[in-house]
Amino acid sequence: PQMAFVSHREPNGTYTFSSRPRPVETRAKYREPPAQQPQSNYGNIMYDRRVVRGNTYAQHIIPTTAQVDPGEIQRQQEIRRRAIARRRAREQFRPKTPEALQGRKHIDVQTDVYLEELSDVIVTTDIECQTDDFLDRPATPLFIPAKSGKDAETQIEDGELFDFDSEVQPMLEVLVGKTIEQSLLEVMEEEELACLKAQQRAFEEMRNAELAEVHRLQEQERRRCEEKERRIAQQKEVLKKERETAEKIAARAYTQQYLANLLPAVFTSLRSHGYLYDPVERDIETNFFPWLMDEVYNNLEKRYTARELLDSKGRLIYIFKFMHSCLQSVILTATKYRHFILKEHLF
Repeated sequence: PQMAFVSHREPNGTYTFSSRPRPVETRAKYREPPAQQPQSNYGNIMYDRRVVRGNTYAQHIIPTTAQVDPGEIQRQQEIRRRAIARRRAREQFRPKTPEALQGRKHIDVQTDVYLEELSDVIVTTDIECQTDDFLDRPATPLFIPAKSGKDAETQIEDGELFDFDSEVQPMLEVLVGKTIEQSLLEVMEEEELACLKAQQRAFEEMRNAELAEVHRLQEQERRRCEEKERRIAQQKEVLKKERETAEKIAARAYTQQYLANLLPAVFTSLRSHGYLYDPVERDIETNFFPWLMDEVYNNLEKRYTARELLDSKGRLIYIFKFMHSCLQSVILTATKYRHFILKEHLF
């Protein structure tokens, strides 16, 4: 049997397809009546196996046997990607219709090759006719009314219709009057311009005087404002100094009142802790009293020694005399030492 189409591949990698022409199938323009439409069998979707059972928003778990191999999915995607790339390459190398010219556009036209059987036979008849030649309509002539009345003629001599001496007088009067009027207008215009210039000069002088007065008043007002601001600043400075002086006086009075009882207490505390002292008293306490105690201790040691040696009345008399002599020597030494310390403190 003969094949209806032929498909082969070109050496450059593209495919060509061709098929035999066939007539277009005729199709009815209107739908068939309801009685002639085929009856459809309706079913219950509750028993249809294509309807998924269970939760509609949870992930549908596919059985292990029905899962597709990831390698097969990747291979199918690679085949699909290669097909898309080949299609894009064919579209790039395919000759395209040039762009339409300015003011025109392309429209789709049926260019497929097909045969259509023409069953209707149209009866045709040849008829011919010829019209006469007509010339163009000529232009309409102008309307000229008919002549009426009688013709007459006369003779005019020179000087009968125009007398120069009598006819030129009105014209001269008009020319002279116009000249005089124009001269008067020019003189009046000159006088008016001179008057306007004088008024403008007087106005400018008055305006300059007013501007000078305005400038003087502005300068006077500026000096007054500066003097006012300077006086205000001076007054503010005076008030500030008075306020500072009052604050200082109040602070001094408060300090004196606060320190009136604080200074004696501080001095007393410093004296009690030994920070403030009398030099003479401190010298006596640190130097004289230790020496005096040492001397008294030595004398007492001597007295104890003498008591051990003397156990009779003579011993007692000797002890008293010895103590008296020791005390006199100690008092004499203390007096000399005190005078010596006072001299050092004064000088």
